[in-house]
Amino acid sequence: MSFTQPARMKIGVISAGKVGAVLGAALRAAQHTIVGVHAISEASRERAEMLLPGVPLRSIPDIVQEAEVVLLAVPDDTITSVVEGIAHTVGWKNGQIVFHTSGMHGISVLEPAAAQGAICLAIHPAMTFTGLSLDLARLQDTCCAVTGPAPFLPIAQALSVEMGAEPVTIAETDRGLYHAALAHVANHLVTITGQSLQILESIGVPQPAHYLRPLLQAALDNVLSSGENMLTGPVARADIQTVHTHAQELSQYAQEENSEDISIAYIALAQATAQRAHARGALNDEQLERVLDALQR
Repeated sequence: MSFTQPARMKIGVISAGKVGAVLGAALRAAQHTIVGVHAISEASRERAEMLLPGVPLRSIPDIVQEAEVVLLAVPDDTITSVVEGIAHTVGWKNGQIVFHTSGMHGISVLEPAAAQGAICLAIHPAMTFTGLSLDLARLQDTCCAVTGPAPFLPIAQALSVEMGAEPVTIAETDRGLYHAALAHVANHLVTITGQSLQILESIGVPQPAHYLRPLLQAALDNVLSSGENMLTGPVARADIQTVHTHAQELSQYAQEENSEDISIAYIALAQATAQRAHARGALNDEQLERVLDALQR
């Protein structure tokens, strides 16, 4: 996929969180000029200094007045209020490009800017950011969900490519479901991995992260390359006694360690796994019922 390289532009970054600072650095590496970065907290200021050395810390009005492109990397729930605040004070310029980095939202949250003639886009990198320079290398293997009016989508696509990512168009009406899918896999992977690490550590397994790494890597590689048909384990095999024992052991562990979340997560995910295995024909009707019964007991 190739896109025409845009002219070098003056870009302002609001704000220097983990995402904004990294994307600002990526765009700077593409020879754009970063005219200013907005950073309030000490952590944000240090991040800006590390990833955007020499870029002045500026107020939001000053950045909006000078920038041709405004990168809006603020929390999801504050996007509209920030955009409205700018519209009611310094104002958005006709033809100015503004894009936010939220996965949840499309361009409707930028309506106050669009009403003043700004070109509004949503560009969400499907990546977990650390706010460190290593994120710049990770962007090279990342996809960006881009949303915007059809005539301006090439701008979002080109900006994504310049940051090192591959653009994928997501419809405005699909942004919520898109983001739920990403949050489901990334956030819950962290949760269940943390739960497993806790259990292994509690029974004295040395370096539980080292122990789990090959298993997790193999499982992830298998499902990404071959789908759910690569599923193994007691639920997929309908090993009823093993499933029942797991549920019992984890329930007892949850009571002893005050970690009820582990038992809840295992039962809910085992039920979901059984249902999906049944839908694929890996479990027949009788096996499904026996697995679900073992979990319920």
